[in-house]
Amino acid sequence: MSLSLIDKNIDLDLLKYKDQLLISHINGKVYVKDPIRKKNIQLQPEEFVRQLLLCHFIKSTSFHRNHIQVEKTLVIHELTRRFDIVIYTKEIKPFILVECKAPDIKISQTTFDQIAVYNMKLNAPYLVVSNGNTTYCARMNHDSRSYEFLADIPESFLL
Repeated sequence: MSLSLIDKNIDLDLLKYKDQLLISHINGKVYVKDPIRKKNIQLQPEEFVRQLLLCHFIKSTSFHRNHIQVEKTLVIHELTRRFDIVIYTKEIKPFILVECKAPDIKISQTTFDQIAVYNMKLNAPYLVVSNGNTTYCARMNHDSRSYEFLADIPESFLL
């Protein structure tokens, strides 16, 4: 069954944060200062989207940067995987799992399948997928192993 995402896209202008990114040029390469990892990361297309989303979560929501992790390793069925962003509750439980794609990568059912596999380990109640141009948020129903698309990304733990 094909997933129709046409009317599920969230109206989220991530590009409004691009001037807030701390960009540097080192040895002919472009880097961005990651506010969570506190180091320069080479600015690739997917990293650009990740940094814009981090700006959104830090500046436009009530989530504190101390509740956000970036690019951490998971082991799923003896395979090593790396998630892009996880926002944790104050009780250190995964709340939102975020998958970032480069702007030229179309978000599809395969993208949601990928994040759903990562979430089998984390059990976050919310999933966000973005390529910077299109962003989707879904609430997980862990009992039925399904998800429902939302009109917005949660902006606090109080729902």
